[in-house]
Amino acid sequence: MPNVIAINAAAKKHIAAARATSDEMLLGSIATGDRTAMHTLYARHNVRVYRFVLRMVRDTTMAEDLVSQVFLDVWRTAAQFEGRSQVSTWLLSIARFKALTALRQRKHEDIDQEDVLEIADGADTPEASLDRATTSEILRACVAKLSPAHREIINLVYYHEKSVEEAGLIIGIPQSTVKTRMFYARKQLADLLKGAGVDSVAA
Repeated sequence: MPNVIAINAAAKKHIAAARATSDEMLLGSIATGDRTAMHTLYARHNVRVYRFVLRMVRDTTMAEDLVSQVFLDVWRTAAQFEGRSQVSTWLLSIARFKALTALRQRKHEDIDQEDVLEIADGADTPEASLDRATTSEILRACVAKLSPAHREIINLVYYHEKSVEEAGLIIGIPQSTVKTRMFYARKQLADLLKGAGVDSVAA
């Protein structure tokens, strides 16, 4: 029994240490070929990256393949990370590039089609003050009607909780452009929701 207790204590200590390790520290270890650090980073971010990619490509198989490619790139290029943004922002930048490339190769450049928002996201939406069950279906339909640029902004800011600066880094546009798109995206979304019978939208 003492051995079991010792093993459990060691396991808990290892888990706590992994959680306490920052993404930046993990990348530093990955750059030296540390596979454990790679597994930890993957476990920490793969779901977020998958959701992000899926909303762009609308194909689960392709999304899974692209996630694998993203983390393979991380394994190969971890040493190139310069710390100018959060690691999560860097990951989504890689994911966005790969998703857009895949869409071009598939000759589906027009992604202004019904968005896939099937996977529940824990982040609150602008409509959190409304009844969630009813609003969820309405919101999906309205977000799907936004232009690709506006839908991307809504996705990053509300679903992935990225700041204006981080969204700009991921998309590759100035912060002022992010703010402008955000303004018009929210205005368009509010109009669509109002047309769907929802009169109030939280800021």
